Amino acid sequence: MTDPLTHSPTFAIYGRTGSQAVLPYVSALINEFHEAGVGIMIYQPLASFMKQSGVAVNGVSTFSTHDELDGKANFLFSLGGDGTLLDTITLVRDHGIPIVGINTGRLGFLASISKDRLKDCVESLLQGRYDLDRRSLIRLETPIPLFGQVNYALNEITIHKKDSSSMIIIHTYLNGEYLNSYWADGLIISTPTGSTGYSLSCGGPIIVPQSENFVITPIAPHNLNVRPIVVSDKYVISLEVEGRNPYFLASLDSRSVTIDSTVQLAARKEDFYIDIVRLHSENFLGTLRNKLMWGLDVRN
Repeated sequence: MTDPLTHSPTFAIYGRTGSQAVLPYVSALINEFHEAGVGIMIYQPLASFMKQSGVAVNGVSTFSTHDELDGKANFLFSLGGDGTLLDTITLVRDHGIPIVGINTGRLGFLASISKDRLKDCVESLLQGRYDLDRRSLIRLETPIPLFGQVNYALNEITIHKKDSSSMIIIHTYLNGEYLNSYWADGLIISTPTGSTGYSLSCGGPIIVPQSENFVITPIAPHNLNVRPIVVSDKYVISLEVEGRNPYFLASLDSRSVTIDSTVQLAARKEDFYIDIVRLHSENFLGTLRNKLMWGLDVRN
């Protein structure tokens, strides 16, 4: 339980452009904000997309960068799916703005608040009837700047072969001690948050959010006895990559760059966290059961 908001709060809205399916929910959320008497900020590309689509945007201000949010927004609403919420960490950065994930997509482990609960969600925030799930981040360190100032991820760091080239070899070290050389299509180093994403689809385990671990998961390994491993997030994980094709992909969540085998990589826990809003009627274990349909008889 947190304290109710006693001053005049401002809520910000982020959403991806290109799909008009999300626009009715953005409009509904703006109406809820107006009724609640809170200030409204909308991501500039989203506001432009709404105007181009003939949707009225009144009584709002806009933002485009993380600096324009700092100290101005009490919450950042993400409308879409988990991928949309992952986008918001490049805007929130280390400003400590809680993220409210409204799920207008399908699965929604992160964006877990139903699009049908907009009014209840706004009231809960104003009255302090919510909790903050603190999520750790993973940082990628390289000799050259690959991702600028946003060299961290909420879900995972992924090293992957490029295009249809042959598998790569990823030499992996924990605090300088040799762990293994993975002959595979790639390697995922995920946070607990990311354990229900790409890592899970590659056979990795589910890790509860506050477990303080990383999961190292090979992608299509050549040796079938090489399995995912859970390690402490206090480790620094160093990587050296080689292969027939000298180029490969390095990804932070959905952001990717092409680099060559001369670049040394290191992954470590980021110094700051991301806060995700959780309403009192929700919890991580309940989300797991619902999204993965645990305990349900799915037989015809």
